[in-house]
Amino acid sequence: MVVSPPVAQAATQRIEALRRFNRFYTRQIGVLQEGLLDSPFTLAQARLLYELAHRERPTAAALARDLGLDAGYLSRLVAGLRRRGLVTGAGSAADRRLSLLALTSKGRRAFAGLDGRSREQVGGLLGVLAPEDQRRLLAAMRTIESVLAPAPAGEHAPYLLRPHRPGDLGWVVYRHGALYAQEYGWDERFEALVARIVAEFVERYDPKRERCWIAERDGENVGSVFLVRHTKTTAKLRLLLVEPSARGLGIGSRLVAECVRFARQASYRKITLWTNSVLHAARRIYEQAGFRLVREEPHYLFGENLVGQTWELALPREAMRNSGRRPAAPRGLPARASRR
Repeated sequence: MVVSPPVAQAATQRIEALRRFNRFYTRQIGVLQEGLLDSPFTLAQARLLYELAHRERPTAAALARDLGLDAGYLSRLVAGLRRRGLVTGAGSAADRRLSLLALTSKGRRAFAGLDGRSREQVGGLLGVLAPEDQRRLLAAMRTIESVLAPAPAGEHAPYLLRPHRPGDLGWVVYRHGALYAQEYGWDERFEALVARIVAEFVERYDPKRERCWIAERDGENVGSVFLVRHTKTTAKLRLLLVEPSARGLGIGSRLVAECVRFARQASYRKITLWTNSVLHAARRIYEQAGFRLVREEPHYLFGENLVGQTWELALPREAMRNSGRRPAAPRGLPARASRR
């Protein structure tokens, strides 16, 4: 096949652009230094320590395969770390020919130091950027990752549900205002309403009976939900949101499920929520969780003619009475993907 000069020139330009980015990024994160992050470890050694810290006694063959390394080169890396007392190996009970690798106590301490310095370095890179630039950067990185190494069908990046921390509540207000303006045309009065709800949550927060959960993916906030006290026996679910980039992963359903679980533990007998009929995806989540529509009323809000809806979920208490004990305190858990 003959390649025309313009096509060949375009391909050359793309190749050079990618090489230029590689040179820029490797310099930016300091991998050209003799020791990574001012440590005595090379990049390859540091990556091996990372893998061993996050795996349950893998074999050298599995590490070589997953890291795309030559088996002989990996063997030399492992041998060097073993001589330094950082890595140990034990024969597999299933196959004595296989050696199962793990970090020693000294190796775990070495990795903890490396991991801490890496977090500080990345935090420094992100810290000088405005929040919107941070989101753009992380989105660009996800694009690079998904294009060069697309996930197999049915697999998604994991996400984490966690309690709120400083900065999260401002993000909740901002993203509700921006997203609902973009997707539904709602004006700034909706953002003002969200701000009042969040302020009330902070001022009256009772950790025994109220919660805010934040969904986090790749270090970025992608969802939120609140469960607050409405009456002594009724909780109110509020401010369910999932970012467009994270929809289709089951985050919305998981957030609602966490609210239901916590409401049971806090001995509420019912959960109520208020929404609008145009929020079709959220309504499907509520229906699937067992909520039922109990009231509708037309109104003019946020610059639009809308139909408000009240939904409720009864929480039977038989199981709790029969158990004779209080459930454990809730905590955020990592989850794998499934739709808002």
